[in-house]
Parts: sequence; structure tokens; C-alpha cells
Amino acid sequence: MDLKNFHQAMAQLAEEKGISVERVIETIELAIAAAYKKDYGEKGQIVRAKFNPETGDATFTQIKIVVDESMIKSEEEVAAEEEERARKMAEAAEHRRPEERRRRDDEDEEVLTAEGEIKKVRFNPEKHLMLEEARAIQKDAKPGDELEFPLDTHKDFGRIASQTAKQVIIQRIREAEREAVFDEYKSKEGELISGIVQRIEGKNIYVDLGRGAGLLPPEEQIPREQYRLGERVKAIILAVESSPKGPGIFLSRAHPRLLRKLFEIEVPEIAAGTVEIKAIAREAGSRSKIAVESKEDNIDPVGSLVGQKGVRVSTVINQLNGEKIDIIQWSEDPAKFVAHSLSPARVLEVKIADRQKEARAIVPEDQLSLAIGKGGQNVRLAAKLTGWRIDVRSHKGEGETASPEGTTPKTPVTVTAPEKEEPKEEKVPEEAPATPAETPKEKPAKKRATKKAK
Repeated sequence: MDLKNFHQAMAQLAEEKGISVERVIETIELAIAAAYKKDYGEKGQIVRAKFNPETGDATFTQIKIVVDESMIKSEEEVAAEEEERARKMAEAAEHRRPEERRRRDDEDEEVLTAEGEIKKVRFNPEKHLMLEEARAIQKDAKPGDELEFPLDTHKDFGRIASQTAKQVIIQRIREAEREAVFDEYKSKEGELISGIVQRIEGKNIYVDLGRGAGLLPPEEQIPREQYRLGERVKAIILAVESSPKGPGIFLSRAHPRLLRKLFEIEVPEIAAGTVEIKAIAREAGSRSKIAVESKEDNIDPVGSLVGQKGVRVSTVINQLNGEKIDIIQWSEDPAKFVAHSLSPARVLEVKIADRQKEARAIVPEDQLSLAIGKGGQNVRLAAKLTGWRIDVRSHKGEGETASPEGTTPKTPVTVTAPEKEEPKEEKVPEEAPATPAETPKEKPAKKRATKKAK
């Protein structure tokens, strides 16, 4: 064996697949053990190999599990088990492939159940060793221990054994690669990642992340956003799940955390810790509100996120397809925080009810629609941002306000978040007394009468 080239091949394989060299050596040992068992082993044997990459030599050992009488199935239990297995196989024979019908030789390798109780096994002299015999070899042997017995070393393997070793290596390397990818992206949950749109299947977007492919489902996409093949997108790793086909990586562009991560990239003050994002409320694709706080008196937190001539916030807005972003200053005083959260509307006064976690904001009459927002969006986002239930009223709606002559007093306009906005109720003015004013239908008749008189 050319050990120099062998070491290079192992290092290259480990680097390409993103796994450790130790894992590659472990895979080689499993493959050699499988090949040895195929050519020189006995049915039911547990064979392990120890490979030395420095010398290229391999040693083989047979493993036997120590058992006692309580762990061995009786003849009656074995017979009943065989009958039950035969019945089940007969019932399912028409619906199962031939390879699924074969019973693996090592099905009984588990000695302990999930509860930690000892599980009975069918005794096999090639796999099991009784406790008395084991203690004759090793005095402190206990049930469940594994004893090693050396085997003759062989280096020549047949074609079938070599093919078996090849399949073991391919399978184990794939499993190791899937585990490495899962561990890598699992540790990045909640982080920002950049990828290229690989394919589009219906409303699902698949993004190439380098070592894996992420899924951007419809509910995590920004509404009305269009994606093109080969386009680079940024998203949050929402969750990573393990599956037989590989790790499932789920992405999100609608999560509020995406906004936080984008600002962390654009604003050095956030990375330095002098400015902190305290809260985010977002309706993806439409509008967002961010509350920020400065840790130093000489730094303006809002100005830090906006940037010179709005360059920082504009960069984030462009990456979110034009989503509007309101940046407000966070305050420990609930009244001030609620007042800031209703920006860009000007708030005259905020009344706080701590027990009910409610706040009543009084705004000028001309600012009422601005405070409520289109479809109640502004006050709804303010309620999400602050965590308070906000009641917005106009200044004239508070108390008895003088009304113009000849009209009834105007009722207060109330919008409460986050509950759905209810329609406004307006009092219908009392019917005014009849006047000699002409109706639109009477005017044409009068004009025709005048013409005839002429």
C-alpha cells in the first residue's frame, strides 16, 4: 500500500465531505470488518477491525456479549416467536419485497430496553458468552459486557467481500456527511444566511446554501415578492430537522429576526454593543417598527440606524423589497414608549392602566387617521411592539367639547389593538325643518314653465 497517497486520499475525502479524518478511518475499519466477515467469518459473528493508517496494517477481533440465564430465551419462547414471525411473514408476503422478508442475523444485538431493563435474546455461541465462562476469562465480567477475542489476520479478500466493503464505505461516508451538514446548520438556527435560488416548485423556493439546500415555504416568504433562478437571497435559518434523506433546512424571509440581522450588518454601533435593538414588530412586505436604545449618552440610536442621508435604512429597505420601516426610541417609561410607537403621528397625552395593561393615547384630530394607519396597521404594530393594548382617541373626543352651531356633538373615535378594529358609530343629525328650497327635480319643471310664458 502506498501510504503517502493513502494519507492524501483520506485528507482530501475528509475535506470534500466536511467530516473528520477520524470518521474516515472509522468508516474504513467498518468496511474491512464487513469484508473479513464475508470471506472468513461465521454466521452471527460480531467482527471489529482496527486499522493503523501509519503502517497500513489491520487487526481483527471477535466480540462476544456476556449474558446470564435470565437473559436467554427459553425453547418455548423461541418456538412461539418463530410461529408468530412465520404468520406475519405469510400475511405480508404479497406486499413486501424479497429483501424485506429476510431477517437480519444481528436483530438480537440489543441487550437493554429503553427502560434499562435486560432484554432476553436468543443464545448464539458465536455472539454470546455465558457469565460463568466470561468470569473464567475476566473475573470482573458482568452481564452486558463485551469481551474481545483476536482473529487471524487476512489481507486477501474476494470480489464479493470487496464489493461489500465498497458499499459500506459509500453508505457510511454519506451518513457522516449528512450528520456533518446537520450539525453545521443546526448550530446556525436563527442566523442570517445567503444562498442562490436553485429551483422553484409551485410556491416552494429551494435555495442552494453551499453544503445543503434550504426550503423557503410560501408562509415564510415576503408577500408579492418574486424570485428568479440564480438570484441571491438572504434569509433566516428558521429550523433544521433530521431525516433519512438528509437534513431539512427551513428558511424564512418573513421572520422579524431577519430585520435584526440585516441591521446588525449595516450598523457598526449594533455590532459594537453601543446601540441595542429592544423590540421589533413586523408585517412582512408592508411595514415594520423597531425600538432601539443607546448604551451611551452621546450616541443617537435612531440616527445610527437611519445613517447619513438615510443610507443605512435604505439598504435594508432595498433588501426587503421596499418594506417601510419606522425606527423609534425605546423608553422604560410605558407612556413615552407608547407615544413613540405611534410615530409618525404626534401624541398629546398617554394615560396608562397598569393592571389591565392598557394605554389610551390622545392625538390631535388631524392626526387621528395617521395614528390609526391604513386598516389600523400603525396602531396594530404599535401594540405588538410595546406589548400594550392601545386605545387611540382624538383630542375633541375627550370630554364634552363645544360643537359648531347647528350640528350635534361629535362622538370619540376609538381604535383598540391588537383586536380587530370595529366600525365607527356616528350619530345621525336630527331632521332639520323643511325650507322653501327647491329640490333638484323641481328646477327643470320651473325652467320649462318660464319658456312657455315668454
